[in-house]
Amino acid sequence: MTEKDPFKNQKKFRKAELINPPNILKKKIGSGGIKEASLIKAQEILEENTTDFTPIATELIEALEREIQNSENNVTNGEAAIEALLYPAMQLKAQGAMFHFPLVTEVSDILVNFLETIENIDSDVLEIVSAHKMTISIVISNHMIGDGGAQGKSLKMSLMDACSRYYKSRKNRGDF
Repeated sequence: MTEKDPFKNQKKFRKAELINPPNILKKKIGSGGIKEASLIKAQEILEENTTDFTPIATELIEALEREIQNSENNVTNGEAAIEALLYPAMQLKAQGAMFHFPLVTEVSDILVNFLETIENIDSDVLEIVSAHKMTISIVISNHMIGDGGAQGKSLKMSLMDACSRYYKSRKNRGDF
């Protein structure tokens, strides 16, 4: 996050953490390490990844939209609704940079941090989640690989400002 991090003073009601699976490769290799040439080759493969992220991202964006609709229609609510929103957000966060869309990862990180700090879902929360979803959709549809430059920074700051306004409005109401 940046110097103007709206999440640093917020209580986390849940922790969306990545689970590290057992390192099977490390077990196979042992403690002797990996040859530098192998590491370089692996890095090149990652950098030259040409898998089209658009269908993967689109599916996750659609999952976010479904969960927004489910929350608006009270199909899911409470902690189950928040967890249902967290899942596609975490997937987008984890996969964006791997497929050369670090801006998707950064926007999704803002969303994950926000969802970790809200106690309940209301219309304001759903509006902020929708703004994140729309931003990610724009990044994907415009094929904005990289950090998005000044436009990407502006998008991220706008989303963080929305989160800050949400916290400020709740504090003024006495919710925090």
